[in-house]
Amino acid sequence: MNLGCIIQSRMGSTRLPGKVLKELETGKTCLDFVIQQLQDVFGIDNIVIATTNLEEDDIIEQFCKNRKINVFRGESINVLDRYYNCAKKFDIENIVRITSDCPLIDPKIVLELIKMMKTGKFDYVTNTLNRTFPTGLDVEIFTFHALEQSWKIAELPSEKEHVTPFIKKNSKIFKHHNLENNIDKSDVRITLDTPEDLMLIRSVISKISNRPIFYKDLIDLFEREPEILSINKNVKHDGYERSLREDRKFRESDENNG
Repeated sequence: MNLGCIIQSRMGSTRLPGKVLKELETGKTCLDFVIQQLQDVFGIDNIVIATTNLEEDDIIEQFCKNRKINVFRGESINVLDRYYNCAKKFDIENIVRITSDCPLIDPKIVLELIKMMKTGKFDYVTNTLNRTFPTGLDVEIFTFHALEQSWKIAELPSEKEHVTPFIKKNSKIFKHHNLENNIDKSDVRITLDTPEDLMLIRSVISKISNRPIFYKDLIDLFEREPEILSINKNVKHDGYERSLREDRKFRESDENNG
């Protein structure tokens, strides 16, 4: 199975500008950690960093060149277009989508979903349709055909900014599979979007010595030191909600023009 990992990454962030190149431990940025966590699954050759054409993201291109990692530059807001053209350029038939604000992504979860994809029964496999894993352990795998269909048909801002909503909403067209955790831990947040998230992730990394860091390591730590989770407990994950507001504006504009 021709499989590659595309990690979307950009310097622009409303709540924590430049978050993907923030140091999480001495000499290692958030993006370094994402790549390190996935290294044994894919190797460097099958990882592509997909960033934007904006001047502010020149530093990400340089980051990739310094580490000899494939890089693609494309649309800023239309991430669906960026993924489509990236997958097309690198001839990736099955795309693993990871975001660069998930430095503790678990390679075991990724491998479990790859196994499901290898059965050939699904167009889209994930652990986000019914969220039972912590936010920050999000994995999506989809076929190039599903990506291309989305690229051709999707119209709403949310469908273009977040890449997979069109696939998720059309289960009659695309065959789905969702990986669920044995215990619901969806209330735990280990993604990087705010200064509070940065504090929590740095604390977690400083307390776990093995690399890569697995989901079990996180849960063991949180059971021993539950107070860590209080650091970012009030942070809301609102990126998709903002996109839905843009959808409403898009529909209203379309109706007015019609």
